[in-house]
Amino acid sequence: MTVTDHRPTTTTWRPGPVETARLAARIHVADGRELKTVTSPLTGEEIGEVPIGTAEDVAAAMAEARRVQARWAATSVKDRAKVLLRYHDLVLEHQDDLLDLIQLENGKARVWAFEEIMDQAVTARYYARLAPRALKPHRRLTALPGLVSATEHHVPKGVVGIISPWNYPLVLAVSDALAALVAGNAVVIKPDSQTPFTAIRAFELLEQAGLPKGLVQIVTGPGTQVGSAIIDAADYLMFTGSTETGRSIGSQIGGRLVGYSAELGGKNAMIVTADADLDRAVPSAVSGCFANTGQLCISIERIYVDAAIEPTFTKRFAEATEALRLGNEQAYTADVGPMASKAQLDKITAHVADAVDKGARLVTGGKARPDLGPFFHEPTVVTEVTPDMALYREETFGPLVAIYPYASVDEAVREANDTEYGLNSSVLCGDVKAGARIAEQLMSGTVNVNDGYASGWGTLDAPMGGMKASGMGRRHGRDGLLKYTESQTIAVRSAAAQKLQDATADPEGFAARFTKLLKAAKHLPR
Repeated sequence: MTVTDHRPTTTTWRPGPVETARLAARIHVADGRELKTVTSPLTGEEIGEVPIGTAEDVAAAMAEARRVQARWAATSVKDRAKVLLRYHDLVLEHQDDLLDLIQLENGKARVWAFEEIMDQAVTARYYARLAPRALKPHRRLTALPGLVSATEHHVPKGVVGIISPWNYPLVLAVSDALAALVAGNAVVIKPDSQTPFTAIRAFELLEQAGLPKGLVQIVTGPGTQVGSAIIDAADYLMFTGSTETGRSIGSQIGGRLVGYSAELGGKNAMIVTADADLDRAVPSAVSGCFANTGQLCISIERIYVDAAIEPTFTKRFAEATEALRLGNEQAYTADVGPMASKAQLDKITAHVADAVDKGARLVTGGKARPDLGPFFHEPTVVTEVTPDMALYREETFGPLVAIYPYASVDEAVREANDTEYGLNSSVLCGDVKAGARIAEQLMSGTVNVNDGYASGWGTLDAPMGGMKASGMGRRHGRDGLLKYTESQTIAVRSAAAQKLQDATADPEGFAARFTKLLKAAKHLPR
């Protein structure tokens, strides 16, 4: 592994407009709450403190959010969209502060932190442009055209609860909120306690862009208290996290008959065909596996390679993996940062040890790197993995990938689909038409041909989410906006329709007239 200069001075927090004590003061909790220290996975040093909220704090936040939301819902969609456009500009203007915060809290290399900046800006513009069109009232066909008119409206849910994870502290906390807000809702959010400051800073910029103060309420604290209270009070819930937690949340919120969207776990597969151009396939595979240190719900953990090229692919993939630069500096010099926490480091360490103990071949990597920082681990490639090994089915959520040879494409598809998950898949091939046919057979919410994940994720106009145990509902596209609304149909009868109804005093005559009317309405299906 190539190691970049990791002198401690490169990760020193820069005091200024995003100073963490000021940000923490924006969290909606009562005075005197116990504090939790937030530390940086880059160095293990303290970043700041946030209060540990309670169910009572959530109740107060919900009440305030509902008060402000009533006025926001009455604001025109075009005016709401203007806030998102101004926010887009502010994100780009303040990207250095946001990049520093993302790196300090999450540890990711700066290039992957910038991926969050790109996503945030593009998402803000996308929903600002889409919302006025998608949310405007639409006329609908009726059974009695000319006599009855019907209009479909989209009404805000009210208060949307968001429970966001630590791996993308900007994107997964704020992007979903942008769609909910432009749809006319308020938001009560619990950002992960490990990465709260990025989200707070972003919502501060949204207020600077014109979002009403109090429309977004931030409450930090444990999921058992704060998260559960949000689930019990929100009018709609967006959750990103593990499948295990998603199942628990689904049971809790289902009893309230409240809508719920979730992006959950994945054990994502890549298929490399015999005709793949390895000059292109290998870099795509490396990025698909090790972007964001592999701590990405849609990153690849299983690679199925045609047996004819598997030895060559594995050798070149390992060489490219070894060339990745590990580092903790806040500059565009490292490719891979640390794991985000000790728990994540412990998991990858356990998966590697279990696999090697049971006979897997370690191709490259495999070691923690405490010389770089407390939670660094080398990007790791293994082969000869068998079903009795933990990493065969369990999601690692880190820089660890297993390579499997296959004899036929049918076998590769069968193996790729042999999982409870269905979030993201990839096909690297020479013949893109054949690759698309393979993609159609993969049970995943997104499938990328000749890319690991970025093409599907970056197509904001298309829905993104998981099949099977990888989630329910979708983010992105119209689905990602309209899920935060209730569809309401308003049907209006004309005076002529009233006269027709009066004819029901003569049922036989009414039947004849109605039949004649339907035959005359040739544009309606018969």
